[in-house]
Amino acid sequence: MKLSNDSFALFLLCSHLGLPDEPDAKPLSAREWNQLEQKLAANSFNVAGLPGLTAQQIKSTLQTGEDEAARLASLLDRVEAMEQEIERLAELGIWIITRFDEDYPPRLTERLRGAAPVMLYGAGSARLLNRRGLAVVGSRNIDQRGFALTEFIGNACAESNLTVYSGGARGVDKTAMGAALAAGGSAAGLLADSLEKAIRAADARTAMEEGQLVLATPYSPQASFNVGTAMARNKLIYALSDFALVIASDAEKGGTWAGAEEALKAAMVPVFVVEGPDAPDGNRLLIKRGALPFPDSFSDSPSSLGDWLEEHARLKQPEAVQGSLF
Repeated sequence: MKLSNDSFALFLLCSHLGLPDEPDAKPLSAREWNQLEQKLAANSFNVAGLPGLTAQQIKSTLQTGEDEAARLASLLDRVEAMEQEIERLAELGIWIITRFDEDYPPRLTERLRGAAPVMLYGAGSARLLNRRGLAVVGSRNIDQRGFALTEFIGNACAESNLTVYSGGARGVDKTAMGAALAAGGSAAGLLADSLEKAIRAADARTAMEEGQLVLATPYSPQASFNVGTAMARNKLIYALSDFALVIASDAEKGGTWAGAEEALKAAMVPVFVVEGPDAPDGNRLLIKRGALPFPDSFSDSPSSLGDWLEEHARLKQPEAVQGSLF
């Protein structure tokens, strides 16, 4: 794996790889990188020119403070260690793409703007992240009815040439992705758990080798699951998709609710929610707050799912609803 000079410099500045939990020089967040990028532009300086500069030279070049210059110099002085990390990841089959790369999904910067991750780690075909698709989200614990509907949706996505975007977690995520792959379709899992662990699964490796599956994360590939990163990851699932479908959500709590509510507020993508007498309270509340109803028994042909979503999304274009929520 060979990163461009721009991507490698960004990687040095923003990657947590090889650092302790509390490093002396903390990697830049997306917001901090955005600010540095503006400063670089203001000084007509390319980020690829930063590695190799001393703190004093960075201070002079960017007209910045001593503390910030020292932090940047420390992060940039990791060339050998980061080259070893890149080589280790490549041997595992893990790639890195940054905002500078052609394969970086343009929808992330178009929809999330400055909040878009500066880099993604992944395995499998990165091109799947740019395909037309449906985000399928829901609880880790679903009843038999929800499980059957999720399997149907995964299968229908395959038949209607929609990629399933999901979080790769137990429950709705894995059920939808597995059904799509079994039917010959494709899936993209945006992980909030260890990528290095996920790619060791035999079924995942087979699907990636056959070009059906991509697993990606904005976090370090060894990072384990925590609630905060899962919540932050949810927006990527919505931002990459053309439509979203909530299978089951609690009311006003949990990651499924928070992700759907955030997508509705931002009018990021048409959000459909399963309705019906057995739908949980969260589903009904999301529909009241602007989500589009989706039948709990889809009577049309599975291959028509994409057209059905397109037609019903046109009936109600997404509108930002933030003002009506509070």
